[in-house]
Amino acid sequence: MGQDEIYDRWLRKPLEQHGAVRFWFAGRWSILVTRPQYLTDLFRNENIYAKAGNQKKIPWSVLATLLGDNIISSHGDNWRLYTSIMKPGMTKRNFDCRPLINTSRKLVELLLQAQSHTAAGEGVMVNPFILRYAISVMGQSFLDIDFQCLEDLENPILEVQTTIKGSIFKPFYMNFPVADKYPALFPSRKRAFTLVSRFESLLCELIRNRPRTSSENRHNASNNQVVHMLEQALKEGKITEKQYRDNLKIMFIVGHENTQLLLNSMFYQIGSNQEVQDKLRDEVNTANIANPTADTINKLPYLTSVIYELLRLYPPISQLTNRVATSDAILDNTVRIPADTYVGWNAYGAHTSSANWGPRAKDFIPERWGSSVEEMQLKFRRNTIRGTFIPFNAHMRKCLGQAFVLLQMKIAVFELVRGMRWTIDPKYKLNLPGAGVLAPVGCKVIFEEIQIREPVSEIEMFTEDIKLYDGGDL
Repeated sequence: MGQDEIYDRWLRKPLEQHGAVRFWFAGRWSILVTRPQYLTDLFRNENIYAKAGNQKKIPWSVLATLLGDNIISSHGDNWRLYTSIMKPGMTKRNFDCRPLINTSRKLVELLLQAQSHTAAGEGVMVNPFILRYAISVMGQSFLDIDFQCLEDLENPILEVQTTIKGSIFKPFYMNFPVADKYPALFPSRKRAFTLVSRFESLLCELIRNRPRTSSENRHNASNNQVVHMLEQALKEGKITEKQYRDNLKIMFIVGHENTQLLLNSMFYQIGSNQEVQDKLRDEVNTANIANPTADTINKLPYLTSVIYELLRLYPPISQLTNRVATSDAILDNTVRIPADTYVGWNAYGAHTSSANWGPRAKDFIPERWGSSVEEMQLKFRRNTIRGTFIPFNAHMRKCLGQAFVLLQMKIAVFELVRGMRWTIDPKYKLNLPGAGVLAPVGCKVIFEEIQIREPVSEIEMFTEDIKLYDGGDL
């Protein structure tokens, strides 16, 4: 049973009636909220509802070993330290778009190639290709390394990452993490600990042995990536070796996972709606852009609205319980929260509530965001502040990579719709995971190559205008 079915069957009614419910997760009773005013209070008051990840909640667990103490799950002095080091590399205004363009075009090439080797009428499993693409972009944009995932199917970092995702996030162990204390009794947990150790060692080895950026480029601070900032902080003694490794791992994981999940949702949703896909393709072709930049692609309104609507219906991290009450508290002067109680939020619930988004809240309608980019961005900000749109969290602890994810998604979709059209394999039925992340599982897609319409130069457009005006040839 998928998260959408679980939520509709057991959670929607009590949460829409009360705004908060008690639920069992990670071996304890916690509180889950979806009402906008509760979410706003939760996100605004970091000192009352402190970030507390698995390293605090279940420190003995596989998850805590994998993620450690990092910029996302830390609180207080450690969070401020990590933010001061890493934020400049995650919020740059001048991200290099070339890796995004080149990897997106390579993704188109690989998907079409896979389709050519697939029987007629059968689809291609898209997630393995998306994972390779997402890791490749993340490495080049944040860790100053090309992991070669698009070129090498037997890449060791790709292999271990795929294995980890398939073995760690088991519902039983997520709800009863006490089992992780006894790996001798649970062989699968022993293997999970071994996998995590292998992943950490391999990642750090690859990063430290990577070809170094030339000193000429490094003198320009705008070229520095997150990995450079972490390495410098380690060298200066600002962080320990463990803090360096923990933040390297979280950068690898979150740097690719959100986009990977959202692209899976995009392939399914747009493959199921040819009208949306055609409208996107018309906008992309009409834009007359050869190589998109942040400035040019951010001016495309329908593309913007599609990405926003994907984030609304398919928030990649749909539910998270990573806040703990530092003392007895009353959420929005209504819900009593005893000290040391964990509080979580459900983005899917907030995003599909008819009270927040109208009677068609569960329908995919890009037009709900408005007609101009400015109107859409204003609605994005207002709904985030109000707690009705939280794919990137909100307020003080909102995702620092938000702008990059939006840019990456826009460029990827731009190149995908320009180079091919796709439909969903008729044998595939939507299957969402039962917990945690939200994206179609096992989605199979049928691809068809289309001729890329080459951008027309200003001189050519001027010539065509004169022809039309004269009614004949020049």
